[in-house]
Amino acid sequence: MKFSKPATSIPDQIALLKKRSMIVEDEVAARHYMQFISYYRLRAYWLPFEVPAEEDGDHAFRAGTRFEDVLTLYIFDRELRLLVLDAIERVEIALRAQWAHYMAMTHGPHGYLDQSHYAHIDRHAKAVAELTKEFDRSRDTFAVHYREKYTSPELPPIWMAAEVMSFGLLSKFFGDLKRRAERQAIAKPFGVDEKVLTSFSHHMSHVRNICAHHGRLWNKRFTVKMTVPNYPAKLPVAMRGADERYLHNTLVMLDHLLSIIAPGSEWKQRVVDLIDGCPLADPHNMGFPEGWRERPAWRGTA
Repeated sequence: MKFSKPATSIPDQIALLKKRSMIVEDEVAARHYMQFISYYRLRAYWLPFEVPAEEDGDHAFRAGTRFEDVLTLYIFDRELRLLVLDAIERVEIALRAQWAHYMAMTHGPHGYLDQSHYAHIDRHAKAVAELTKEFDRSRDTFAVHYREKYTSPELPPIWMAAEVMSFGLLSKFFGDLKRRAERQAIAKPFGVDEKVLTSFSHHMSHVRNICAHHGRLWNKRFTVKMTVPNYPAKLPVAMRGADERYLHNTLVMLDHLLSIIAPGSEWKQRVVDLIDGCPLADPHNMGFPEGWRERPAWRGTA
């Protein structure tokens, strides 16, 4: 089927929303937001308000749906995304530091390049090739200095490599370590099993990419899940009954890691305050289970 839909002007987009029963109280403001956010991006936030149209089989909106409601959800999701990115940044830096220090102290500055430490030689070769591209592109002072001063090895010591590789690539290096004992040693300071940390690293890389591209988090169904931990006890208790494809478990895990990395952080309270401040953003749409506030992982938040 050939795509044949014409482009639609912003005034016509607003007219279409009104035709479908959306209330637009301030058309000047609506035109402003449509211009600087776009119809297509906002569309994801009015989908929950849609109902089948009675006549033409298209979509209409529930009675009383306002453009301002859609904008409220959009702003909520933006603030949620910034909160999640704030936590991911600190967790990511901590994982980089722990991995690099363990590998350097155990196998030396360039031991991470030794294929004998990895379960899959082909995957390791691809990871090294990807790292080589990333390092060659880097204009960081330390990267330029290493390339100008040293001819061998071609790649830098692990503490430099950890700073230029993407987080997705870091999770591949860590997850493919052959010996479980080594993965467990890297995971131990974070208070979780290595399988959980490996799984969460892959999942967090996926969530990070969504955030980096300004994607929707609020009711996003993830394609990359994380493993539910068996310990500490508050984690499996918090995640019981939660939808594993949505954001709730990610938030619980980020808070657990932050409690170790940044003791005294008020991040969890900021998350709860954000949820409480937007009644339109039903926590159920983020995978939150019934009675989530009474569970130990969330207890203590106002």
